[in-house]
Amino acid sequence: MSLHAELPTRRQIEWLLTERGRPLVSIYLPTHRVPQQAQADRLVLRELTGQAVEQLHAAGVEPSAIAALEDHLMDLVDDDRFWQFQADSLAVFASSARAVTFRLPNHLVPTVEVSDRFHVKPLLRAVTFPQAAWVLALSKHAVRLLQVGPSGPPLQLEVEGLPVRDGWDAKGDELREKRSRSYAREIDRALRGVLLGSELPLVLAAAQPMAGTFRSVCTYPHLIDEREHGNPDATSDVELADAVRGLLDEVYAEQLTALAEEFDRRSSQGRAAFDLSDIGRLATVGAVDTVLVDIDRSVPGSIDEETGAVSFADGPGAGSYGVADEIARRVLLHGGRVLAVRSDDVPGGGPAAALLRYAV
Repeated sequence: MSLHAELPTRRQIEWLLTERGRPLVSIYLPTHRVPQQAQADRLVLRELTGQAVEQLHAAGVEPSAIAALEDHLMDLVDDDRFWQFQADSLAVFASSARAVTFRLPNHLVPTVEVSDRFHVKPLLRAVTFPQAAWVLALSKHAVRLLQVGPSGPPLQLEVEGLPVRDGWDAKGDELREKRSRSYAREIDRALRGVLLGSELPLVLAAAQPMAGTFRSVCTYPHLIDEREHGNPDATSDVELADAVRGLLDEVYAEQLTALAEEFDRRSSQGRAAFDLSDIGRLATVGAVDTVLVDIDRSVPGSIDEETGAVSFADGPGAGSYGVADEIARRVLLHGGRVLAVRSDDVPGGGPAAALLRYAV
């Protein structure tokens, strides 16, 4: 993906959440987009790898399995080409068989987790609120597609088949409208090859009537609802990026406000849960429609596979795992939605809160 970010798909997240084995290591670290700073990032990964190896030895894991896992991580540390292109954080999921990475457009703190399953919650934050977007700058004279990250300059992409201009020079309102609609469809077709599989929001920077015309034919499902439009011909890419970041903040804030209101409504109907033990049980039987988990709080323990009973551990270790991660796995596998948010945005103030499919 452009801007060197690689967000996981829902299927990849489900795979990470369902992978089981011993040992499994999850590592998160902040990274830099500037290649000259990559050496410092590599040293952080080396240090976190050492911490993981120490935990594995303390847990009595077979030395050959530890050695194989360490080899995968150190190969990553030593891969010069890999470190040439980074985003704002790196997620690494390693076993004795392989190491899988995702470059993320979010700023995450250094973390290492060792268990019989992967620690996925920080990754869910990157998917919930990616702080990145596509921007389609569209006018009667030109069209360009940008990708905006949480910081730094935007990247303009070369899109094969993207038309140069519309039919505004056509005579007659009806003919002009038909040609403009044809122009918009052509743009939509060209974008499909780039946006296929992406779940990033698409922001439209366009003046009327072109904005309305494109919205009427756009097939990308993550086009942001209509906002104030302007003429992108008079706006630089950097100015557009700054405006889009502010817009994303507004969109995410509105989503959280709407969720808080939904929790208020469903609480009075017996269709919300705020206790982690209750949520674990309800997630196991498929009763959870949406769960919000606190990205900053880790609750080690385990959940019974059949009953959903939650057992809490005194502290993190190779014999336990994050309870919220396991709840997220069960919600996703039952077709629910998982949102990783900051602590202030979790209704009830606990480590998780759930909207239920029916009253309990």
